[in-house]
Amino acid sequence: MKTSDFYFNLPEEQIAQVPLKDRTSSKLMVLDKVTGETKHQHFYDIIEYLNEGDCLVLNDTRVIPARLFGARPSGGKVEFLLLTRKEEKRWEVLVKPGKKARIGDEIIFGEGILKAKVEEIIEDGKRIVSFEYEGIFEEVLDRLGEMPLPPYIHEKLEDKERYQTVYSKHEGSAAAPTAGLHFTTELLEKIKEKGVKIAYVTLHVGLGTFRPVKVDDILEHEMHSEFYEITQANADIINETKKAGGRIISVGTTSTRTVESNADENGMLTARSGWTNIFIYPGYTFKCIDALITNFHLPESTLIMLVSALAGKEHTLAAYNEAVKEDYRFFSFGDAMFIR
Repeated sequence: MKTSDFYFNLPEEQIAQVPLKDRTSSKLMVLDKVTGETKHQHFYDIIEYLNEGDCLVLNDTRVIPARLFGARPSGGKVEFLLLTRKEEKRWEVLVKPGKKARIGDEIIFGEGILKAKVEEIIEDGKRIVSFEYEGIFEEVLDRLGEMPLPPYIHEKLEDKERYQTVYSKHEGSAAAPTAGLHFTTELLEKIKEKGVKIAYVTLHVGLGTFRPVKVDDILEHEMHSEFYEITQANADIINETKKAGGRIISVGTTSTRTVESNADENGMLTARSGWTNIFIYPGYTFKCIDALITNFHLPESTLIMLVSALAGKEHTLAAYNEAVKEDYRFFSFGDAMFIR
């Protein structure tokens, strides 16, 4: 299976640069994964497609302001993007420009509020650094850091919370689980009132989610690893729904990857935390997930491959081409799709 099999032509002007004022007012394409039939709605209509006894699975990760701008003592400017916390004060970071961060070098942020020392060179500008600061690291980040918006978003984000889901809880992501950005607290309450269960999982989204597939044969692509956690209480909600015949509807590709990484051959989950690099592409047999709420993704990305695994490649690409024709907004701040 070739990467080029998942290409579609997307005009640049359809890449959403800013979020809509009302989270629920985005367009919603409803795609029947069996027939390929599509319907055009708005996201607030999603409740019409949810049934009593279904279970929505939400990723409650929270994005940290992981982009830092600092300087070497000599004055050269350096940009850090926090990737993975290794220990309390040790992080894997992406450095720009990488050649400005040699082993032993010190980088200063916020006039010395935060300092970093380069301990190890990995590759592609990645470094292991140790930070020095007073107080709580997350509070220092709130003061100095900026939201790490995806590279295809060029507009400045006026409100940091618009790149967080309303249910974000556990800090650790370098990117938002963007399918969840469409929900408001009020909409979630209406969904619960209808008898739909809500389960939460945590997967800290890494920078690799934006990493392009650079190989011709998708089987040669190496997925990045991301940390996830499923508690017993939430595993129980999903398992009970499955046993009762309700649908498991994941909100986003990250929730899907978390649940499918954990599910046994019967689709049952156990409480667990760990790392996953699961790669879902056409031919994959879903063990737990029945339906998916997701955004519209990049051409030739692992995300559109996951969607194609659920809805079929032909149905997915036909729906994407229809979305382009109908002027849908794409990517992180864009419109949504419900695959049922």
